[in-house]
Amino acid sequence: MPNDLAAWLEHLERLHPVGIDMGLSRVKEVATRMGLLASPLAPKVVTVAGTNGKGSTLALMAAVASAHGLRVGTYTSPHLVRYNERVTLNGEPVSDERLVAGFQAIEHARLKAPEVSLTYFEAGTLCALWCFAHADLDLVLLEVGLGGRLDAVNIIDADIGIVTTIALDHANFLGTDLEQIGREKAGILRARRPAVLGSEQLPASVAETANRLESPIFPLGEAFRPELHDDGQWTWHGQKMDGSVLTLSPLPHPSLPLDNAATALQALALAGVTLETAATQAALASVTLPGRMQWIGQWCLDVGHNPHAAAYVASRLPKPAGGRLWCLMGMLDDKDADGVIANLLPVVTDWVCVSLAGPRGRSAATLATVIEHHGGRVHYCAATPGDGADWLGHQLAPHDVVLATGSFFTVGALLERSLPQACEAHG
Repeated sequence: MPNDLAAWLEHLERLHPVGIDMGLSRVKEVATRMGLLASPLAPKVVTVAGTNGKGSTLALMAAVASAHGLRVGTYTSPHLVRYNERVTLNGEPVSDERLVAGFQAIEHARLKAPEVSLTYFEAGTLCALWCFAHADLDLVLLEVGLGGRLDAVNIIDADIGIVTTIALDHANFLGTDLEQIGREKAGILRARRPAVLGSEQLPASVAETANRLESPIFPLGEAFRPELHDDGQWTWHGQKMDGSVLTLSPLPHPSLPLDNAATALQALALAGVTLETAATQAALASVTLPGRMQWIGQWCLDVGHNPHAAAYVASRLPKPAGGRLWCLMGMLDDKDADGVIANLLPVVTDWVCVSLAGPRGRSAATLATVIEHHGGRVHYCAATPGDGADWLGHQLAPHDVVLATGSFFTVGALLERSLPQACEAHG
């Protein structure tokens, strides 16, 4: 067996004939052999599904729960720079050694007769669950990778299910019918366990699924809501399981979407956390999530890769005073580039396209063709995100802003290096 993390990850990439293979039978069989389904991972487990907002909601829950003294484990995907980001214990990424021990346990279990083949994501999910099972945690927070009903995370029966938003993404696997996508993502819900609905624009199929399961429904705008004040602070209005009213105020505006913050607080309240104003204030004031409207000098890095996410980013970007708003974009070939570009065009003045490697990668030239078809002005096509950043470093003026977006791969590559600023390029 491999004895270091990099070797294990290479091994896992070769295990299964396809990268994405929807279904629970194989991963559930190995989890059963490992004893991961014999008892709860923690007193409370929350699973988060949705097209956008999953990572933000989970990060907010983790921060607030930790501020209240809870021991928290989180599982998210994909990672930006290091694989270890996917699994955290009490706010810290797990060590290489712990991940290797988990992968060794998975390999031992899957090789028992009959041998079971696992995808990279399925093995990673099992490793996260193994890490949680071997830690003394109060709360486990799980982010669905793709879909919901057939996602490997869904082998766990969560105490609370959250659906954040429903929009078009992963059309090759989920289709383009929003009602059907809603049913797939609502597949994480469990009978008679709370369902927190974190958007006011969810397709009817989500609530229909919850009603069929007799799950208590807590919808944004009805059971809970954020109330924004003129000074930028806000009040959270929510409910306990018995319907009694909860209020927290004043709260600082987090660096993440307010609807996600309200959703996170509602889920924690249903998980039995007695929310205290001071602890919640401290958590919201300090929570950050790399790659989500993350500012580094003149650069704003955001992993948004579908039209819904692009529209949110466009609405939040400041209009440069006397400068240009550049967009450095790299996207995978299976993403809706037309929709993303259409939502960014009203605010972006100048474009740089970068190629992404791998079987799903899209070339910069192909992306540039789409942008130009929509009327955008492309200045440069680069072989990598880093090359694109280097070229931009010689173009930036002091009042310019750069949005780097389109993929986790684009943002991850840029976070591994320093980003040029106008003062460096023209000083």
